[in-house]
Amino acid sequence: MHMKSTLSPAASKRMLMALAGAILLASLGISIATVALPSLATVFSAGVQQVQWVVLAYLLALTCVIVVTGRMGDLYGNRRVLVGGILLFTLASAGCAVAPTLGWLIAGRTVQGVGAATLMALPLSIAKTLIAKERLGASMGLLGTMSAIGTALGPSVGGMLIAEFGWRSVFVLLMLCGSGLLALAVTGIGKTAPTGNSVRIDWIGSAWLSTALLCFALAASGGRGGVAIAPWMLLVLAAAALLVFIRTELAVPNPLIPVALARGRGIASSLSMNLVVATIMMSTLVVGPLFLTFGLGLSEAGTGLVMAVGPGAAALSGAPAGRLADRFGTHRTLLAGLLLASVGLCGFAVLPVLIGIPGYIMAMVLMTPGFQLFLAANNTAAMNLAAEKHRGVLSGLLGLSRNLGLMTGASLLPLLFASLLDSKTLATNSTPAISNAFSVTFLSLAGLCFLTFLFAARGWRRADRKVDG
Repeated sequence: MHMKSTLSPAASKRMLMALAGAILLASLGISIATVALPSLATVFSAGVQQVQWVVLAYLLALTCVIVVTGRMGDLYGNRRVLVGGILLFTLASAGCAVAPTLGWLIAGRTVQGVGAATLMALPLSIAKTLIAKERLGASMGLLGTMSAIGTALGPSVGGMLIAEFGWRSVFVLLMLCGSGLLALAVTGIGKTAPTGNSVRIDWIGSAWLSTALLCFALAASGGRGGVAIAPWMLLVLAAAALLVFIRTELAVPNPLIPVALARGRGIASSLSMNLVVATIMMSTLVVGPLFLTFGLGLSEAGTGLVMAVGPGAAALSGAPAGRLADRFGTHRTLLAGLLLASVGLCGFAVLPVLIGIPGYIMAMVLMTPGFQLFLAANNTAAMNLAAEKHRGVLSGLLGLSRNLGLMTGASLLPLLFASLLDSKTLATNSTPAISNAFSVTFLSLAGLCFLTFLFAARGWRRADRKVDG
């Protein structure tokens, strides 16, 4: 059943506010807890590897179930599942706020991550169903921007709250935001019809996919989570679980990821490019602070201030990027975004080394809009390719590919940067050595981004027909 929007402009704005709030809250849940780790280590007399699970548990739960929640939205109604996810997130936040032990807190964060998966997976699908086609790109740009804003706000807001009221206040804030979002979602989001209540979730396939994703995520963490299994062994286990998942999907009548969707060339290209770009985007978050601190000699406060330019640029360019996608088409906008990002990455390799902090800021301001153009266009194009009954699972797959890219970047990019240094210890390297490693790292990333541009220009075409099956 297809539901096309006849919403008034006011109703459409309320719905978009609810969808944007969902993504904002899920992203805020990731970053706001990071600043609480020192306090948690002190309060619970725990080590770094133990308290890190407060962040890791949330990310792992979100990553492992995001596709499943997308599929649930397709089968049982996106609005119904999203409202349930917001309620779960809110209750879990309350549980975290009153946690008497670290184990309780980690368990609460795991449940919170499951709720956050619906907040990230379903807004794209709901937007595609209920928002007019001519405004879809702008809406996708806004939704993409919310992720950057949530990530940027978390550390600063969390730091202020912890300084005044203690670590529990962080989760009280998430609970209050969740309660407000729940009310907004119930009243502001129009009903979406389920595509088939008689169809059951492929729980066996879901379990195997979650196992594969869990093993991969733990391997990508590089052992920082305190897991005793070697990363290479975790990758082997992930590959084995993925093979079993594929065999399961081919054998069941109602697979978690429909075969027609998985075989769609345009969709596979969108997901692949999304993963690569997310990996590249992580570069400024993991390599940038190292260069700013040890290469340019900035303090922690100075580094944080310069790093805030990126999310700020993302917030300003997200909605305009979406409107450009609406006006000029997704394919042209996607290519323009990849090309601009490639130029910006080349700027990172040259400008900060030549002129210092102004060069870093210039490169950031040049690169970030390129990524926003890509994200708005790629998300819009991918959602246009899917049949209505598959939009939820595709929305989940887009979120999954992004998360996997971020984890891959967080694991591999520091290794690449470190391999180019003269000494294993950053503090013992000369400024020229650090600058050289920084330049080569970003030139490599610029090359990867340009290869993605060539791939998109040659092989990726905007589909005129929707995937069905």
